[in-house]
Amino acid sequence: MHVSTTCAKVGDAPANWRHERWALAHGYRIIAGLDEAGRGPWAGPVVAAAVVVRKPLFQVRIDDSKRLSPHQRLRAYTAIWQQAHVGVGLASHAAIDATNILIATQQAMRHALANLRITPHFVLVDGIIPQLTDMPQRCLIAGERQSLSIACASIVAKVTRDHLMAFYHRLFPVYEFARHKGYGTALHRHRLQRFGPSPLHRLSFRPVTEWAG
Repeated sequence: MHVSTTCAKVGDAPANWRHERWALAHGYRIIAGLDEAGRGPWAGPVVAAAVVVRKPLFQVRIDDSKRLSPHQRLRAYTAIWQQAHVGVGLASHAAIDATNILIATQQAMRHALANLRITPHFVLVDGIIPQLTDMPQRCLIAGERQSLSIACASIVAKVTRDHLMAFYHRLFPVYEFARHKGYGTALHRHRLQRFGPSPLHRLSFRPVTEWAG
C-alpha cells in the first residue's frame, strides 16, 4: 500500500481544525491525532496517545498541554475521554535503554494507535518523523498548536504520564517523582546523586549514567 506522508511547518496553519478539514475534504472520514509525552526525562516511560475527536466542540480549553495549567489539563483530559475515542501506549524505561528514545517513542505511538477502538483513515502526527504505519499521515512541527486532534493527544499523554509518575512516587518516595515527573530538575539531580538510580531510571541517559555507580 502506498503511504501518503507530508510535513507542515508551524506557520502553515493556525491551531484549530484546519488539517482535519483538509483530511475530511480528501475523503478520510476517521482522523486521529498522535502525540507523546516524556521523551526528555531521566526516569519513567514515554507515553503516547492517539485521539479521534467525535465532535470538535469542547466546553473547556484545548491547547498544547504545555500551555495549560495542571487544573486545566485535568479538566481537558476528562472532557476528551468523554468526547473522543482514545488510545494510549507506552514504552518503558527498559525499552528505551534497550533501543533508544526515538525507537521507543515510535513503539509507544504504534501501541496508542492499536489501542484505539476504531481504525483511523488518516493520522496527524506531532513532529517531523513519520510513524511506521501504512495509514496515510501528515507530520506537523509543533502539531499541538496546529491541530485540535494532536492537542487532545498531547493532553492525554501528558496527564497519563503525570499520573504514572505520581504512582511511582509512592513506590520510590525519596526521588520526589511527583514533583519533577522524572525531568532533569535540580531536585531530581540532587536525589539521584544522593541515592543513585532507582529501578525506573533510564540508564542510557548520560546524567543517570554518571551516578549509576
